[in-house]
Amino acid sequence: MEKKDLINLLALAGLWGASFLFMRIAAPEFGPVAMVQLRITIAALCLTPIMLIKYRHQVRWAHVPHYIFLGVSNSALPFVLLGFATLHVSAGFTSILNAAVPLWSAIIAALWLGDWLNRWQTVGLLIGFLGVSILIVSKGEFSLSGPTLAIMAALAATLSYGFSANYTKRFMTGVQPMVLAAASQIAAALALAPFTWSYMPQGDISTAAWTSVIVMGVFSTALAYIIFYGLLSRIGPTKTVTVTYLIPVFAMFWGYVILDEPVTIYMLSGCLVVFAGTALTNSLIKPKLATAQ
Repeated sequence: MEKKDLINLLALAGLWGASFLFMRIAAPEFGPVAMVQLRITIAALCLTPIMLIKYRHQVRWAHVPHYIFLGVSNSALPFVLLGFATLHVSAGFTSILNAAVPLWSAIIAALWLGDWLNRWQTVGLLIGFLGVSILIVSKGEFSLSGPTLAIMAALAATLSYGFSANYTKRFMTGVQPMVLAAASQIAAALALAPFTWSYMPQGDISTAAWTSVIVMGVFSTALAYIIFYGLLSRIGPTKTVTVTYLIPVFAMFWGYVILDEPVTIYMLSGCLVVFAGTALTNSLIKPKLATAQ
């Protein structure tokens, strides 16, 4: 990975790490659906003029179905699921669950693209899900409500992210990152709009919630997706999704400093186990015995 890509990866982690803090502030007032509608609409309004001015000749009508699919699978759906999760668990906790993205990405790459896992990668996969199990246990008895349902929603979001990363590799390789970022946000905003009317907030919205949504739209979505799709095109999905290792560091820090959210031993333990498993699955750790297959 070149120095430029590493810097972009750190910037992306910072932007997306902050988004968990902003969701934690905005979701209780707007609700997950309305919050996400505003977030992606703001992002689309920021990105569309740039796309039309500089890259309009690279927009392909034949790619519209791909834009729609990526808009839903990489923005609208996972954003709503994560927004719901932040209603019940902390920003830092949700961000740790988000670190399961590379695990799903590796599984989908194996099943769909034929990029099969070796023995140690399979061990890493099991370790990663053990880490997720630790996080579930930390929230008490399993039930389809409250924190447990929030965990399931967050994990469903990571599955959607993992699939969309491989989808981009399969169908969108070579497409200009700005076009992908803008077109997918337009598609996401349009796809979510019919559902938003039923979930419009009824009470007054605080300045803090409005500020959080605007900052999310401009920086944690518009700018972040320009960086994200650029990294996908240069270093591929496997390396790009490793940004999820870094996101919890930023999210837990900001949650602790701004919202006074606790960082528990369960969170740290689950975080370390998820990271270790994910690193093995993506061959960032290569045990010597792996050569004796």
